[in-house]
Amino acid sequence: MAIPENAAGSKIVPPKLDESSAKPKQHPNVRILEGLLDESKRKGRAVRLRKISPLLKIRHLVIIAAFVVLVAIPSTLASLYLAFVAQDQYHSSASFAVRSIISSAGASDIMGMFTQTTAGSTVADSYILMDYLLSERMVEDVDSRFDLDATFAPRGGDYFFGLAAGQPIEDKLNYWRRMITVDFDNASGILQLHVRAFDPKKAQEIASFILTRCEILINDLSTTAHEETLKLARQEITIAEKRLTDARMALREFRDVSQDVDPVEGAKLAVQLVAGMEQQLAKLNAELEVARSQMAEDTPRIRVIKTQISALESRIETEKQRIGSGIAEAKTDRTTTDLTNSDVSGRLQLYEKLQLEHEFGEKTYAGALASLEKARIDATGKQRYLAVFIQPTLSQMAQYPNRLLYAVLVFLGGMFVWGMATLLYYNIRDRA
Repeated sequence: MAIPENAAGSKIVPPKLDESSAKPKQHPNVRILEGLLDESKRKGRAVRLRKISPLLKIRHLVIIAAFVVLVAIPSTLASLYLAFVAQDQYHSSASFAVRSIISSAGASDIMGMFTQTTAGSTVADSYILMDYLLSERMVEDVDSRFDLDATFAPRGGDYFFGLAAGQPIEDKLNYWRRMITVDFDNASGILQLHVRAFDPKKAQEIASFILTRCEILINDLSTTAHEETLKLARQEITIAEKRLTDARMALREFRDVSQDVDPVEGAKLAVQLVAGMEQQLAKLNAELEVARSQMAEDTPRIRVIKTQISALESRIETEKQRIGSGIAEAKTDRTTTDLTNSDVSGRLQLYEKLQLEHEFGEKTYAGALASLEKARIDATGKQRYLAVFIQPTLSQMAQYPNRLLYAVLVFLGGMFVWGMATLLYYNIRDRA
């Protein structure tokens, strides 16, 4: 805005207003009270700052130092170690399964028992293999073949992923379980093996050796199962053979002592002989009755007939005594020593007993042979073998250790510990 000028050409300056007159005047007491209040506020703020400021600095410094110690330093060291010190590791993979042969034993002919077979999964044997692969026995076998101290010795200062020399078997087992992975698919029965080593060729060789040892173990299990299945059947065959042999020897001894091949046929002949003599006796009695009706009692004809009847009756009685004693006290436990003065029924009783034992022995022996054949077929059906689907691979690029994953895990672990420690400090501080 332009300043007006007077007639002489000079600028007109407006008069200045008094600042004291522009502000409202305050009562002197009010100004004193305001000054006192401002001074007290400044003193209280200064006191609070002097008390609180050191505490805040110490607490924040402790939290920052804890973050550095628990998170920053471990993460940095781990990243540097993984990047420049940790050695590359190569893996070799293989897939295999345990199979069993199931024979078609229901075939009608002998060749039918050895026709096409199907392979069945044996889950129990697969779990046995898993335990074997992660056992001390496997570690000892691999150590004797490859020398684990030399194979997994620390390289380039990588003592974290390497195996120190002279470790006990327990530490070697823990390290072995870090370098080998076994996965089992329960549905298909397939086992997947992963072996790690600092050299790809060495990893492949170790995986091949593991498959060989697994095949030997499966063959041993198959042989053991086969022998155990046939063991009982062979024992039954031995018992049946002894029983049949004893029965045959007893029957032969009976025939030697009695001089009778078949007492049954002899008994039949004796009965037929007695029956014939009784028919003759009946005929002579009839003739005697006719002669008595025609001639006197003391005639030669009647005396001859009476003599014949008496001789025939004596002969019939003798033959009946040979057939049986006629006494109810017959022995039930006769042996070949009782054959000297034994009757036909006694010999027949002993013969039937020996013949029964002989027949029973033959049937038992035949049943034992059938059981042995069935056990042999079952044992053949229980044979196991190792089916390898994927041979050990040869890695061309190192996939272990997973440096990024390990670095992130170290960082997250440090963050977790640092966060828990910070929360615990604040929790204790709030409750104090």
